[in-house]
Amino acid sequence: MSKDIVQIFDTTLRDGEQVPGCKLDKGQKLVIAQRLDELGVDIIEAGFPISSPGDFESVNEIAKIVKYATVCGLTRAVKKDIEVAAEALKPARVPRIHTGIGTSDSHIKYKFNSNRDAIIERAVSAVSYAKSFVEDVEFYAEDAGRTDNEFLARICEAVVKAGATVLNIPDTTGYCLPDEYGAKMKYLKENVTGIHKAVLSCHCHNDLGLATANSIAGVINGARQIECTINGLGERAGNTALEEVVMILRQHPTLGLDTNINSKLLYDTSQMVSHKMGMMVQPNKAIVGANAFAHSSGIHQDGVIKNRETYEIIDPLDVGVNESKIVLTARSGRAALAYRAKKVGYELTKIQLDTVYQEFLKYADRKKEVMDGDIHEIIETSNINIESVS
Repeated sequence: MSKDIVQIFDTTLRDGEQVPGCKLDKGQKLVIAQRLDELGVDIIEAGFPISSPGDFESVNEIAKIVKYATVCGLTRAVKKDIEVAAEALKPARVPRIHTGIGTSDSHIKYKFNSNRDAIIERAVSAVSYAKSFVEDVEFYAEDAGRTDNEFLARICEAVVKAGATVLNIPDTTGYCLPDEYGAKMKYLKENVTGIHKAVLSCHCHNDLGLATANSIAGVINGARQIECTINGLGERAGNTALEEVVMILRQHPTLGLDTNINSKLLYDTSQMVSHKMGMMVQPNKAIVGANAFAHSSGIHQDGVIKNRETYEIIDPLDVGVNESKIVLTARSGRAALAYRAKKVGYELTKIQLDTVYQEFLKYADRKKEVMDGDIHEIIETSNINIESVS
């Protein structure tokens, strides 16, 4: 079955860098941009050029070195923003300007002190002006998650007519439930004249822990771009995690959707971004966390040792992790101990294993985790005839 490709729009260098304490220098941004290009990201949002001279320079340098991906710069619906972004993106093989404005009643009233018709005028003006510099213009309807669907369709129709090639429908505050967000995409597909001329894009925040679920609901209902970050970095609780949506689509082939991402680079890329941004990846993080392929329960360990697929739906090698981890704790059983003992050079008989296991439990009760070096001490303490242990 042929699959539709969902474009991956990575905003690690823009939205991801907005995490307090995660500021990157130009050299770090260039290294990450090169890796994102190698990873197979379709669009790299390199920054917000007007925000600072440093951001302008970084976007400009990234535009020079990226070989395959589209390079994108963010702007507000302001002429000067668009001019500066266009200048920064001049060296890009394929440039994109990402412009937009808030569309929810809350943003229109309190942020802009404006009205709906005036907001549509500003949106159309921004897209038209951006279109005079580049062919590829993405429009974002900020706070689309809380925007009335009928008005959202009106503004989307207007900007598509003005030349927008991508419609970004952000759940800016992470408010939507997956069925609501999916329904919003479906509504736009069915009610925006000219929608076939543009790609619908998901940009979901994780305030309620629903960013990934909402993005998947979005593509199931017609979106063909997901905006995301490595490790789910981003404002407040973060953005959709790139590694999660990529592997969800790959593990559910019946959806008929896939990406261009080389998944074998996911773990290494996660570690690179974590190191350069100084943001530790939580151990239980899906796909790339230290415990994503680690097993400490005896029942789970026995199952994984017999057949990995009993407790793992992803082959660790598919995301660049060398192997599953059998972690020895007081909850581990004989199978796990025998497995790890063999790894460090001991082929235990059943009788020897029974003896060593009793000593192991005493040791494990004193420690959170039994390491390879501890196994030697446990076996020595067990008074097993060393001659019979290979």
